[in-house]
Amino acid sequence: MNHMASTAGAPGAAADLSGILRECSGERGDLIPLLQKLQHTAGFISADGVRQIALALRITENEVYGVASFYSQFRFTPPGRHSIKVCLGTACHVRGGQIISDAVSRELGVAAGETTPDRRFDFQRVACLGCCALEPVVAIDGKFYPRVTARKLPAILAEYQD
Repeated sequence: MNHMASTAGAPGAAADLSGILRECSGERGDLIPLLQKLQHTAGFISADGVRQIALALRITENEVYGVASFYSQFRFTPPGRHSIKVCLGTACHVRGGQIISDAVSRELGVAAGETTPDRRFDFQRVACLGCCALEPVVAIDGKFYPRVTARKLPAILAEYQD
Protein backbone atom coordinates (compact mmCIF):
# COMPACT_ATOMS: atom_id res chain seq x y z
CA MET A 1 0.00 0.00 0.00
CA ASN A 2 1.36 3.43 -0.92
CA HIS A 3 1.16 5.59 2.16
CA MET A 4 1.88 8.77 0.24
CA ALA A 5 -1.32 9.63 -1.56
CA SER A 6 -1.45 11.40 -4.85
CA THR A 7 -2.48 14.94 -4.19
CA ALA A 8 -4.15 15.66 -7.51
CA GLY A 9 -7.45 17.39 -6.86
CA ALA A 10 -7.12 17.02 -3.10
CA PRO A 11 -7.71 19.87 -0.68
CA GLY A 12 -4.37 21.33 0.20
CA ALA A 13 -2.79 19.68 -2.84
CA ALA A 14 -1.16 22.93 -3.81
CA ALA A 15 -0.75 24.00 -0.21
CA ASP A 16 1.73 26.82 -0.13
CA LEU A 17 3.96 25.97 2.79
CA SER A 18 6.10 29.06 2.42
CA GLY A 19 4.35 30.87 5.26
CA ILE A 20 4.57 27.85 7.54
CA LEU A 21 8.20 27.24 6.62
CA ARG A 22 9.13 30.88 7.22
CA GLU A 23 8.06 30.43 10.85
CA CYS A 24 10.56 27.63 11.46
CA SER A 25 14.18 28.00 12.52
CA GLY A 26 15.33 25.21 10.23
CA GLU A 27 16.19 22.92 13.13
CA ARG A 28 15.22 19.26 13.42
CA GLY A 29 13.06 20.16 16.42
CA ASP A 30 10.74 21.99 14.03
CA LEU A 31 9.71 18.75 12.32
CA ILE A 32 6.67 17.78 14.40
CA PRO A 33 5.27 21.33 14.64
CA LEU A 34 5.68 21.70 10.86
CA LEU A 35 3.89 18.40 10.25
CA GLN A 36 1.09 19.51 12.57
CA LYS A 37 0.73 22.87 10.81
CA LEU A 38 0.78 21.21 7.39
CA GLN A 39 -1.91 18.75 8.37
CA HIS A 40 -4.02 21.48 9.96
CA THR A 41 -3.73 23.56 6.77
CA ALA A 42 -4.03 20.85 4.10
CA GLY A 43 -5.94 18.14 5.97
CA PHE A 44 -3.20 15.56 5.45
CA ILE A 45 0.52 15.13 4.86
CA SER A 46 1.13 15.07 1.10
CA ALA A 47 4.22 13.80 -0.68
CA ASP A 48 4.92 17.37 -1.77
CA GLY A 49 4.61 18.55 1.84
CA VAL A 50 7.12 15.92 2.94
CA ARG A 51 9.53 17.10 0.22
CA GLN A 52 9.19 20.76 1.20
CA ILE A 53 9.71 20.05 4.90
CA ALA A 54 12.71 17.84 4.18
CA LEU A 55 14.31 20.61 2.13
CA ALA A 56 13.60 23.26 4.75
CA LEU A 57 15.08 21.16 7.57
CA ARG A 58 17.91 19.70 5.47
CA ILE A 59 16.90 16.12 6.25
CA THR A 60 15.79 13.28 4.02
CA GLU A 61 12.21 12.67 2.99
CA ASN A 62 12.54 9.25 4.63
CA GLU A 63 13.31 10.93 7.95
CA VAL A 64 10.23 13.13 7.65
CA TYR A 65 8.06 10.18 6.68
CA GLY A 66 9.58 8.04 9.47
CA VAL A 67 8.59 10.56 12.13
CA ALA A 68 5.17 11.32 10.62
CA SER A 69 4.28 7.64 10.24
CA PHE A 70 5.21 6.92 13.86
CA TYR A 71 2.47 9.18 15.23
CA SER A 72 -1.16 8.24 14.70
CA GLN A 73 -2.20 11.90 14.57
CA PHE A 74 -0.79 12.24 11.04
CA ARG A 75 -2.55 11.00 7.93
CA PHE A 76 -1.21 10.58 4.40
CA THR A 77 -4.48 10.53 2.50
CA PRO A 78 -7.03 13.31 2.15
CA PRO A 79 -9.78 12.98 4.76
CA GLY A 80 -13.30 12.00 3.79
CA ARG A 81 -16.32 14.20 4.48
CA HIS A 82 -17.18 11.77 7.28
CA SER A 83 -14.66 10.06 9.54
CA ILE A 84 -15.41 6.54 10.78
CA LYS A 85 -13.50 5.16 13.75
CA VAL A 86 -13.91 1.55 14.83
CA CYS A 87 -12.73 0.78 18.35
CA LEU A 88 -10.46 -2.23 18.75
CA GLY A 89 -9.71 -1.77 22.45
CA THR A 90 -9.87 -4.85 24.66
CA ALA A 91 -13.59 -4.60 25.53
CA CYS A 92 -14.59 -3.89 21.94
CA HIS A 93 -12.25 -6.53 20.58
CA VAL A 94 -13.70 -9.32 22.70
CA ARG A 95 -17.22 -8.21 21.73
CA GLY A 96 -16.56 -8.26 17.98
CA GLY A 97 -14.63 -5.09 17.17
CA GLN A 98 -12.59 -6.85 14.49
CA ILE A 99 -15.77 -8.23 12.92
CA ILE A 100 -17.16 -4.68 12.80
CA SER A 101 -13.89 -3.38 11.34
CA ASP A 102 -14.02 -6.05 8.63
CA ALA A 103 -17.67 -5.20 7.91
CA VAL A 104 -16.88 -1.48 7.55
CA SER A 105 -14.06 -2.35 5.17
CA ARG A 106 -16.40 -4.52 3.07
CA GLU A 107 -19.22 -1.95 3.05
CA LEU A 108 -16.93 0.92 2.04
CA GLY A 109 -14.57 -1.04 -0.19
CA VAL A 110 -11.48 0.39 1.52
CA ALA A 111 -9.02 -0.78 4.14
CA ALA A 112 -8.44 0.93 7.46
CA GLY A 113 -6.40 4.07 6.96
CA GLU A 114 -7.94 4.77 3.55
CA THR A 115 -10.56 7.12 2.14
CA THR A 116 -13.33 6.03 -0.20
CA PRO A 117 -12.80 7.08 -3.84
CA ASP A 118 -15.77 9.48 -3.63
CA ARG A 119 -14.20 10.95 -0.46
CA ARG A 120 -17.43 10.41 1.45
CA PHE A 121 -15.75 8.40 4.23
CA ASP A 122 -12.34 7.84 5.72
CA PHE A 123 -11.93 4.76 7.88
CA GLN A 124 -9.68 4.31 10.89
CA ARG A 125 -9.22 1.59 13.46
CA VAL A 126 -8.39 3.02 16.88
CA ALA A 127 -7.01 1.52 20.07
CA CYS A 128 -9.78 2.87 22.30
CA LEU A 129 -12.65 5.34 22.09
CA GLY A 130 -13.04 5.50 25.86
CA CYS A 131 -16.57 4.11 26.18
CA CYS A 132 -15.86 0.49 26.99
CA ALA A 133 -19.28 -0.24 28.50
CA LEU A 134 -20.88 0.33 25.08
CA GLU A 135 -18.83 -2.25 23.18
CA PRO A 136 -18.39 -2.67 20.31
CA VAL A 137 -18.37 1.02 19.40
CA VAL A 138 -18.16 2.90 16.14
CA ALA A 139 -17.79 6.68 16.01
CA ILE A 140 -18.69 8.71 12.94
CA ASP A 141 -17.83 12.40 13.03
CA GLY A 142 -17.71 12.17 16.82
CA LYS A 143 -21.16 10.56 17.17
CA PHE A 144 -20.91 7.26 19.03
CA TYR A 145 -22.87 4.17 18.01
CA PRO A 146 -22.98 1.56 20.79
CA ARG A 147 -23.28 -2.20 20.46
CA VAL A 148 -22.81 -2.14 16.70
CA THR A 149 -23.32 -5.32 14.73
CA ALA A 150 -22.57 -6.08 11.10
CA ARG A 151 -26.33 -6.08 10.50
CA LYS A 152 -26.77 -2.57 11.96
CA LEU A 153 -23.87 -1.12 10.00
CA PRO A 154 -25.61 -0.44 6.63
CA ALA A 155 -28.33 1.60 8.34
CA ILE A 156 -25.75 3.57 10.30
CA LEU A 157 -23.75 4.35 7.16
CA ALA A 158 -26.95 5.32 5.33
CA GLU A 159 -27.34 8.24 7.75
CA TYR A 160 -24.29 9.77 6.07
CA GLN A 161 -25.23 9.38 2.42
CA ASP A 162 -25.18 13.11 1.73
